[in-house]
Amino acid sequence: MSLRVAAAAPFIQNGSRRLQENEFVVALSLDRDWFSPDQAKRLIDVAVQEGLLEHEDGELAATFDPAEVTIPEEFVPEEDLLQGRSAFERVLDALVAEGMEKHEAVGAINGLQQELGLTIEAAAVVYARREGIDVDDLVTVARSALIEER
Repeated sequence: MSLRVAAAAPFIQNGSRRLQENEFVVALSLDRDWFSPDQAKRLIDVAVQEGLLEHEDGELAATFDPAEVTIPEEFVPEEDLLQGRSAFERVLDALVAEGMEKHEAVGAINGLQQELGLTIEAAAVVYARREGIDVDDLVTVARSALIEER
């Protein structure tokens, strides 16, 4: 996943799992020239939302092992990484990563949404859990979408 690669790059470069936010921004904007400083800050927001980074004691911490990430030599992240993904999109990615065909997953989630009268996010979480996929980090997001729908 290219978001994971982009988020890992500053940590790999600095040989650490924790960085000051400004070190992270400099690594992505000045050192690698992948993003502007504002875009690098947006990437932090998206990576935190996706659970890849977290704020700890005034620093950014990777929630994964950056050393296990390979940055392809020609890799340049797309700007669409800066747009947050919905819970539905994140669940769908998890289902596809587990080997399910995307169109089958979408159809099943849509059917469950209609059957249970849920939001698409809530239906996606319920479906993934029924399929044994760990999406516990998205339960709160789906619940919030369900409450907003009311």
